[in-house]
Amino acid sequence: MQCDTLWRNARLATMAGPGLGIVEQGLVAASDGRIVYAGDAGSAPPFEATDTIDCDGRWITPGLIDCHTHLVHGGDRAAEFELRLAGASYEEIARAGGGILSTMKATREASEEDLVRSALPRLDALLAEGVTTIEVKSGYGLALDPERRMLRAARQLGDRRPVRVVKTFLGAHALPPEFAGDPEGYIALVADEMIPAIAEEGLANAVDAFCEKIGFSIEQTRRIFEAATAYHLPVKLHAEQLSSLGGARLAAQYRALSADHLEYLDAAGAAAMAKAGTVATLLPGAFYFVRETKLPPIAELRRANVPIALATDCNPGTSPLTSLLLVLNMGATLFRLTVEECLLGVTRHAAAAIGLSEEIGTLEQGKSCDLALWDIERPAELVYRMGFNPLHARVWRGE
Repeated sequence: MQCDTLWRNARLATMAGPGLGIVEQGLVAASDGRIVYAGDAGSAPPFEATDTIDCDGRWITPGLIDCHTHLVHGGDRAAEFELRLAGASYEEIARAGGGILSTMKATREASEEDLVRSALPRLDALLAEGVTTIEVKSGYGLALDPERRMLRAARQLGDRRPVRVVKTFLGAHALPPEFAGDPEGYIALVADEMIPAIAEEGLANAVDAFCEKIGFSIEQTRRIFEAATAYHLPVKLHAEQLSSLGGARLAAQYRALSADHLEYLDAAGAAAMAKAGTVATLLPGAFYFVRETKLPPIAELRRANVPIALATDCNPGTSPLTSLLLVLNMGATLFRLTVEECLLGVTRHAAAAIGLSEEIGTLEQGKSCDLALWDIERPAELVYRMGFNPLHARVWRGE
């Protein structure tokens, strides 16, 4: 059988199950950027490859997926970090005009090229750790033109680097100052004008919202979801990060791709997510950075059999993190996830969290040939080490 590239003499963690889908004597064959075989070398058909790569016993996993980021933004919030160190809370900083609104001002002042230029180093750090797909949210423009600009900048990242960029519209991230005291007016703008314009221009793959005491209510979020659904855009939700408002249950009602953060998720919310197939995306970087003490209910998620994804939540205020490998360690040490849960969380389950399970996330025939080759002796090393990058090679769409 003819193929473009053959990776032989490899150990595979296919993530296709059971467990990590370990293959000790494996090979991967690809043609036209797609996997044509991934499995045991002894069971493979005879291949004639244009290029054959001897992996010398290295491990191959699917390319990693960072399924929740705010990678595109203007400015930084190092000053707020100092305030937080001095004892100010997330809510206190936000109510004093900091937080998201601080980044909004810097983002509105930035050109599209400014946004691309500032995001590229953050993106490059992730790519250097084997990331081949990244989700990028808007949400710091909080008006149609700057939100469009953010999404166009995110699209440009995928034009300038070999990476798949999934774009999420997060117009309902915070209340902009021009709508102070009028959240209903702003939600009407997002639902009636911004979502239709974004959808018609094809700028977003999904719609997100921040459902929280300092964000938007259940009913306001519902209106956003209704508008997204009318334009056939799947939804996601920042839910139960600071309090239990029932956001996860609302997300499940709309068969959301994911509900994210979830520190205050209750049993009813977990059960609803399981029934809807909604992924729980956990963000240990934000948990660590804001010194949160309320752990996500991992045992409840396991009992309900909710798939768990992990992501950097890369953002300027609460998780200025550009290492998905460090997230793996944080998921294990802070949230007590297993090695298997962590690795599935940045591959198979992360793919589900962005609606791309049919395309990426596992090493299986027909899927995009997105690979990470590692200089490790066992997959647990990817979770165990901190500040150490064992990536040997990164492959995106077979290249």
